[in-house]
Amino acid sequence: MRRLLVLMALCGAVSAAQSRKEPCATPGETSAFLGIQTIRLWPGEAPQAKGTACEDTPTLTIFEPQAGHDNGSAVVVLPGGAYTHLAGNLEGRQVADWFTSRGFRAFVLSYRLSSNGYLLPVPLLDARRAIQMVRARASDYHVNPNRIVMIGFSAGGHLAALAATQPVPGNPDANDPIERVSSRPDFLVLGYPWIGAISSDTTHLSYCKLFNVMDKCEELRLAYSPDLFVTAKTPPTFWYHTANDQTVPVEQGLRFYEALIKAGVPAEGHIFANGPHGTGLGKGGASLDQWPGLLETWLRIQGLLTPDNSAAPRPAH
Repeated sequence: MRRLLVLMALCGAVSAAQSRKEPCATPGETSAFLGIQTIRLWPGEAPQAKGTACEDTPTLTIFEPQAGHDNGSAVVVLPGGAYTHLAGNLEGRQVADWFTSRGFRAFVLSYRLSSNGYLLPVPLLDARRAIQMVRARASDYHVNPNRIVMIGFSAGGHLAALAATQPVPGNPDANDPIERVSSRPDFLVLGYPWIGAISSDTTHLSYCKLFNVMDKCEELRLAYSPDLFVTAKTPPTFWYHTANDQTVPVEQGLRFYEALIKAGVPAEGHIFANGPHGTGLGKGGASLDQWPGLLETWLRIQGLLTPDNSAAPRPAH
């Protein structure tokens, strides 16, 4: 009963988000003072774009680390929001700031939403392109093209897991230099990921029900369930969830984690006993506030906090 009540409340919130115009990142916005800039993923209209409005234009908002403290690592951040909106503050800016304070250059992805008519695979096209752009322009961003982390929360976690398990290789003959490099992230971090989003089971949050595609649900499930595509080439992964998440059952994350272990992918998982869905970096929870520290240790073990001089960090000024 509790899960049903939570699900009804979430569906109400989703409906409200669908009925109002959500703010979105605008290409060209910049604040040199704060070291923030927003760029579009494609120079013109994005593939399958339905128009030229903000919601039709996927972007990356770039957050610079403190000058002289770059470590050569990059992170692409995918906020959640049930594919109806983006939790750009909680699961975007705050996460980017956490990484930049540790020397990363952070890129927050504003991907196209299914509530605006962009059903999968369109958001996946945006996620792949984001990694390709960071990798192709690594020298411009002073990062190592082999030190790119992708982190996603909730629906952003589903999308990040898809991008990591269904990457496209680079095409060396492509006219667009961005398409010449691989879209595979080198490392993957997932916070309470909506792994089982594509499901006809409506006792929990269902993408198929939200977007009225129940008639295509099984086809979509087989195409866009990340746990079905894990291989030995899936990036090393860090995952956390809470056992009593009433919106996205922890079993969904466990399914992905078990697939990683079975495939021999280096993976670290943390399940906290208590905590609601959508906690971001912890939200002041005595237990959940500890997970970013666990992540920092994991990043250090991967060598991502060690400065990479080959990435040519900018001098302090």
